Amino acid sequence: MPQTDPYPHYIEFRHVYKTFDRPVLVDSNFNVNPGETVAIIGRSGVGKSVTLANIMGFLKPDSGRVIVAHEDITDMPESELRRIRRKVTMVFQSGALFDSLTVAENVLFSLELRQDYDAQNKEDVVTGLLEMVDIVEARNAYPSDLSTGYKRAVAIARAVAAQPQCILYDEPTTMVDPIMSDHLSDMMLRLKRQLKLTSVVVTHDLDLMYKVADRVVFLYDGGVIYFGPVGDLVKSEHPHIQEFLALDRVE
Repeated sequence: MPQTDPYPHYIEFRHVYKTFDRPVLVDSNFNVNPGETVAIIGRSGVGKSVTLANIMGFLKPDSGRVIVAHEDITDMPESELRRIRRKVTMVFQSGALFDSLTVAENVLFSLELRQDYDAQNKEDVVTGLLEMVDIVEARNAYPSDLSTGYKRAVAIARAVAAQPQCILYDEPTTMVDPIMSDHLSDMMLRLKRQLKLTSVVVTHDLDLMYKVADRVVFLYDGGVIYFGPVGDLVKSEHPHIQEFLALDRVE
């Protein structure tokens, strides 16, 4: 009989603990299936960004196991983690664009190592990606010319150019106006549907969560106090979740 897959989920946290000057992740358990979008929400300082850093292998848990791309990365050396990071990429809150490169050149950067593309192929891919994120008219602009929201759109296009299996988004709609927030969330939904990308979204934005996520992880004091379908979050009777949802309604 064939053995069952020990890592059926694309991403999984198994009893993950991480402490700095205080406990940041406490017995954290959740999983993300291939093609699924999971949102991680909660107030500032509850461990959302630390969770992303553990998924990328930038941090290692004090105990527990971290599964990424169906592999246990907990004790992987940096050389192996680089292989995983070709499958899983991250869109940073800052955008992390190269200031000296134009928008098109920033996206092209992810294609430079592709031996199977000639110069024209690369140009066509860059144009297609900029059209996909509705920013083709800014291809010759520099990051300093762009708003925060447009920088994030370019960062998403650059991430997709690397043809990852999974994208991690760190607060993609924070510090942008409501119109740009809608634009970014529509874009993320389009990528999910067209490219079948697996994704994890750290966010304070409940509108974004409801639009793009299949399931949600709610962190409080480093622990997962809710993990389940987005639509069932409102049914939770946990007082911290009810308070969080109430504050969002007031805002």
